Amino acid sequence: MPQDNPIQKACAPLQEMLASNPDARLNTSQATAEIKSGLKTYFTQNDRTIIMDMPESVGGDNTGPTPGYHARAAVAGCVAIGVKMTAANAGVVFDHVRVDLEMDFDDGAGFGIGTNTAAPMETRLNIVVTTDQPREIVDGLIARALEADTFYLALRDAQVVKTTVSIAT
Repeated sequence: MPQDNPIQKACAPLQEMLASNPDARLNTSQATAEIKSGLKTYFTQNDRTIIMDMPESVGGDNTGPTPGYHARAAVAGCVAIGVKMTAANAGVVFDHVRVDLEMDFDDGAGFGIGTNTAAPMETRLNIVVTTDQPREIVDGLIARALEADTFYLALRDAQVVKTTVSIAT
């Protein structure tokens, strides 16, 4: 185990608190996406805001990455961070983690063309780690990381999604 493991050191108090306080494990994230004109979208959560837009070919102004860009970044980034954290918390060094992500889409489905849904048809992740650990250790840690990875699971598993619609005047 490495002598100085800042990730493990940072996570330990939170893990202990969550293990001893089941009520603290559940939380709700709240955020807002707002469009005033065109397709430029401001997404705000707490004190952070990002801008999303669509390319000019679909009516946007291309002033920021698309929502799909951020969704893919969330999945790949969350998996990379989860793998690195899982290894660190197990006392294992992964010197470098890279996650390559590919998604296949039917671009017509977003316009209601054809019979496919607009959801990704297939997603492929290629996880590359640099470590001196044996394959079975690496595979076990990655499997553990994926089973605890919020956005990987959100993409992989069906979930309850509730929608309400209001008309403002």
